[in-house]
Amino acid sequence: MRVLVVGGGGREHAIVWKISSSRQVDKIYCAPGNAGISELAECVEINPNDFDAILDFVKYEWIDLTIVGPEEPLSRGIVDAFEKEGRRVLGPNSLGARIESSKSFSKDFMRRYGIPTAEYKVFSSYIEAGDYVRLKGLPLVIKADGLAAGKGVFIAETEKEAMDALRLIMKEKAFGAAGDKVVVEQCLRGEEASFMAFTDGKTIVPMASSQDHKRAFDGDKGPNTGGMGAYSPAPVVTDALEAVIMETVMKRTLKGFSSEGINYKGILYAGLMIQDGRPHVLEFNCRMGDPEAQPVLSRLDTDLVDIAVAITGGRLGEIDIRWKDDASVCVVLASGGYPGKYEKGKPIKGLEEVKSLKDVTVFHAGTSFNGNDVVTSGGRVLGVTATGKDISGAKDRAYEAIGKIHFEGMHYRKDIAQRALRRT
Repeated sequence: MRVLVVGGGGREHAIVWKISSSRQVDKIYCAPGNAGISELAECVEINPNDFDAILDFVKYEWIDLTIVGPEEPLSRGIVDAFEKEGRRVLGPNSLGARIESSKSFSKDFMRRYGIPTAEYKVFSSYIEAGDYVRLKGLPLVIKADGLAAGKGVFIAETEKEAMDALRLIMKEKAFGAAGDKVVVEQCLRGEEASFMAFTDGKTIVPMASSQDHKRAFDGDKGPNTGGMGAYSPAPVVTDALEAVIMETVMKRTLKGFSSEGINYKGILYAGLMIQDGRPHVLEFNCRMGDPEAQPVLSRLDTDLVDIAVAITGGRLGEIDIRWKDDASVCVVLASGGYPGKYEKGKPIKGLEEVKSLKDVTVFHAGTSFNGNDVVTSGGRVLGVTATGKDISGAKDRAYEAIGKIHFEGMHYRKDIAQRALRRT
């Protein structure tokens, strides 16, 4: 089988890494890929949003299965284009992808189908949004309606912070058209968790639980990022809570899709706030989380290609999906200045040395080549991921590996998975 993975970040490296162990796979391509992915797949310089070029490649290379990693091509309709040509592709169509690409659609959808979420209002007027903030009182959460690479969410504790966020999104257009509308919602307090599931539109099967770390600095300080680390399993998601999440969130969402004529196939991700023991949806994503995919796929004990083929064929109910008992921790190494401005092209040292470490995998997110040297090319550069018999062991192993890696300006959080350790 010949497989194409669309994307070039840490999530896509984890997908490529996982399917490289499948006995069914003869050849892996990745568009566009990165320096780390190139060790496992042939990277091709095709923009993930150039659907015509991708489809031409799929036809020319006789690709049997395409797996789409990022949200942008999904929201733009890459699956629609593939299905029109009768090509096998893993991911939801553009109608399903609206669950992520429009926060206002997502919130209205949750309201229609009784999915627990925070109270909210949607605004297309900066003045009206500001009036609501002053009337409602703080704290509030301000969200750009469209895709913003995980950076369009602001937790405002004061009126000034709320107005600054509104100004940045709606006036300064920091996220472009994604800020034409904003969602202003109640600020929930509790513990966050990432809950992902496989679905073929009829059957929905949960993945191992995980927890992301969105803020840039230790102690959950600083601006939101695309994610500075993650671990799996998340102790806050007990067996009993998983059952509640499946009934009140995931199955209701799938039923809602069906009611609206949306045949949702692929990955459904619910970002949750666990408040007083009950789950509330903060956001939905139409793909695997990043960096959550790295520790979660490290624990997957079933062939990912088998799962993907079953989903695209509407046979997910026939697959027995198993998970390893080990825990896994991923720590993101970022460029200096991220999530703000940062420099590229910094040589990365220590990667070869880390390869000799047991149960450690370095997933590349923002890397490229400068001659024979691997250099930085993005904000989030590497996801150092380790497994162990428990969270503590995996965490220690990941940070031991990080001690061997260096690039100019490198920064990372020192407290990834600390919350899990406090619960044990």
